[in-house]
Amino acid sequence: MRRLKLILIIVLSTVLVITIAGGIFVLTLNVKSKRIGNVDIEVKNDQDGEIEIGKEYTALTYNIGFGAYDRDYSFFMDEGVMNDGTKTKGKYGKAVSKENVLKNTNGSIEILKSVNADFMMLEEVDTKSTRSYKVNQYEMITSTFNNYSISYASNFHSGYLPYPLNDMHGTVNSGLLTMSRFNMKESKRIELPVETKFPTKFFDLDRCLNLIRYKVGEKDLVMITAHLSAYDEGGVYRQKQLLLLNELMSEEYSKGNYVIVGGDFNHDLVNSYERGLFKSEQQLPEWLQILNNDDLTSGFSIIADDTSPSCRDADIPYERGVVFTSVVDGFIVSNNIDVKSVNNIVNLNGDDISFMYSDHNASVLKFCLK
Repeated sequence: MRRLKLILIIVLSTVLVITIAGGIFVLTLNVKSKRIGNVDIEVKNDQDGEIEIGKEYTALTYNIGFGAYDRDYSFFMDEGVMNDGTKTKGKYGKAVSKENVLKNTNGSIEILKSVNADFMMLEEVDTKSTRSYKVNQYEMITSTFNNYSISYASNFHSGYLPYPLNDMHGTVNSGLLTMSRFNMKESKRIELPVETKFPTKFFDLDRCLNLIRYKVGEKDLVMITAHLSAYDEGGVYRQKQLLLLNELMSEEYSKGNYVIVGGDFNHDLVNSYERGLFKSEQQLPEWLQILNNDDLTSGFSIIADDTSPSCRDADIPYERGVVFTSVVDGFIVSNNIDVKSVNNIVNLNGDDISFMYSDHNASVLKFCLK
């Protein structure tokens, strides 16, 4: 009887400890995942360059994928279906190694250097995350481009995410990095609608826009770095995010300002699947929706390259002609801007660099203000 009593005490004590530990863990996650909201962002290393009407400039957007996604990488949240019906699912929860993160980040930096853009709009830039082995990508990039104004908006900050169990994603600190050669008159973080229900909110980003305002005579050039939702069942929050973005663009355009939105829209910008632009042995992924000019407020157009993909699915390692690819990266531009060209960077010094350092290819816009 005494032994049975002892066993019962041990079992109850174990359950109590696990319950308390679990409660503390969820509470900590909840605190760490609290939304930042709309805030002014401190501009660092602000330059004094001014923007001129009629002069050609270059803008680049690039999702560097926290330095994890070389061609061999697959991500645990990505799922797909081959044309023969075989289901596929990504493997890793974090980068394969610190060496891979450094290699891929340095490779992405070489792409940035080759383009030499006047404006850079980067997504998934980590500062101190388990998934990227605490490599400070922000510091690596900004120290390379030390003659650029810098604005950084956090859009993913979480406590330790113990999932997947075999390769935990861990603690994440990541954001949108915007840099330019010019004086940033204003820098703002604008909150986007996202899922706030338990437990989904712990695994999604605290999505936002990074709005930068530049003085152009009596007007402003408003440049917005965006990273919209992909994993949104039913597309409810994607619609809410697009509504907010349209309202913001319309407000600025009505004042006579110039507006450029660049980033990873997580929508097919050129209807690549229905147009059969890129060969693949995979079916259309469920998450990919089309975004076209009819979805935009009056006075704006989507500007994206339809000759090469900007994004590959990460449910399997990259293989040209096998993995599903699309164009989700590009720009939305107001009609008072003269677009000269747009192209996705898939070659560097004669070498094919498609998806070599990220699951995205950089997209480059050349433009003039009218």
